[in-house]
Amino acid sequence: MKEFAELLDRLAYTPSRNDKLRLLADYFASTPDPDRGLALAALTDGLFFRLPLRRILTEMLASRVDPVLFDLSRDYVGDTAETIALIWPGGSQGTKPPRLAAIVEALQRAAPAEVPALLAGWLDTLDATGRWALLKLMTGALRVGVSARLAKTALAEWSGVELADIEEVWHGLRSPYLELFARLSGSSPRPDVDSRAIFRPLMLSHQIEDKELSLIEAKDFAAEWKWDGIRVQAAHQGGEKRLFSRTGDDISGAFPDVVEAIPEGMVLDGELLVMRESEVAPFNDLQQRLNRKTVTANMLKSHPAHIRLYDILFEAGEDLRALPFTTRRARLEAWHKTHGPRRTDISAIIDFASIKELETLWAGARATGIEGLTLKRRMSPYIAGRPKGHWYKWKRAPLTIDAVLMYAQRGSGKRSSYYSDYTFGAWREGESGGPELVPVGKSYFGFTDEELKELDAFVRNHTVDSFGPVRQVEHKLVFEVAFDSVHRSSRHKSGVAMRFPRIHRIRWDKPAQEADRLETLAAMIVE
Repeated sequence: MKEFAELLDRLAYTPSRNDKLRLLADYFASTPDPDRGLALAALTDGLFFRLPLRRILTEMLASRVDPVLFDLSRDYVGDTAETIALIWPGGSQGTKPPRLAAIVEALQRAAPAEVPALLAGWLDTLDATGRWALLKLMTGALRVGVSARLAKTALAEWSGVELADIEEVWHGLRSPYLELFARLSGSSPRPDVDSRAIFRPLMLSHQIEDKELSLIEAKDFAAEWKWDGIRVQAAHQGGEKRLFSRTGDDISGAFPDVVEAIPEGMVLDGELLVMRESEVAPFNDLQQRLNRKTVTANMLKSHPAHIRLYDILFEAGEDLRALPFTTRRARLEAWHKTHGPRRTDISAIIDFASIKELETLWAGARATGIEGLTLKRRMSPYIAGRPKGHWYKWKRAPLTIDAVLMYAQRGSGKRSSYYSDYTFGAWREGESGGPELVPVGKSYFGFTDEELKELDAFVRNHTVDSFGPVRQVEHKLVFEVAFDSVHRSSRHKSGVAMRFPRIHRIRWDKPAQEADRLETLAAMIVE
């Protein structure tokens, strides 16, 4: 536990991305199994302790710390775990701290009534840094500036194994990742996950720039409409049927109507929509079914799900991703013509002879409610991540960006009990060389009352700091923000100001690191 605590402490005070990578790589190289695998799980949200931690801590502190002193200290420090770590009244001297693996194993097998005694004993044997790390581990909110992607990148740099290879097997493995570390250290072959219904990293597109658009030639690219749903991957392998979001979350429970129709041996890429009488319903209709573990019969009937297929990754167990897009497309069409599973169709290819012709179609996309266009290089293999020069997205409305929620404040009137006023930001290059968020706008409308309740719950559950009435939240939630225009502004830290910003939709499915950069917003300024 001591080594893990030191790692978290150094990560928390290290702003540089490259320095964080070195810290992580050194830890993975020097720490034995299963501790390093458990640390990896903790850093990538892979450890979950379903414990009434708030009640446990309250009961423990009551007999050790004056409650008034704790409340005053908590207000000053601003973090519960750090406050307890600092104020905890000593403990056993000279006792060797437990290993991380021993703590995790004990928590996983302990009954809830046994946890307070276990926790108090561990806190007694640890120093302040160790106590802080232990409490962070138990809450699952490490907040040390390490994303799952960064942790995997550190594994790649330490081992010399390609990041794409690590991501390919990642979703087929479980904590403490013994198979993965055996592979990375060279003591065993690649784990066999190909026969299982696991998530394969998606191929993503770049927002196309004007200079890139002028270089597009019709003979080299295929065009498709960009549909207003969420990107999904449907898999049926080894007798398992799964539907995954773009981040690899299993959403099968909310969409059994589309999952059950996928034949064995298939992995398909597409857009999840709600469709009625062959017409695509608004995104808000789809959102009614997102973030649910199960779905009612009434919801299945009133909000029928549908997958509009873009690509085929596996057919009858054969991996097709190395084939060119045109070959995969032909395989997809032939397969669908033969099998045609219910609640699926294929996204149509748009014929165009020139960019001018395509611009006319794109200009009319706003009126039809379609998001825009996607351009795909005909010879592109299916490459995980966002490779340059292969796929482009051309959104219908240049005056929208994906921004990250940074701060929230309570509203007024009937919203006075809800956190309903939101400040959001875009990414830019920070002074330390890594990405940082900078506020670009505020909005308090554009969502339904039901969505407001979900947003309020998110703010309360992900607050990291508070400044009077304002709460700072974890950088996890993305808003698609619409606005009329953008102008330069010397009054704002970002240097830009939006006119009439509103929340167009809530992107629960989109990772924060994929939100837009400040340069994208600045490029929309009309001089």
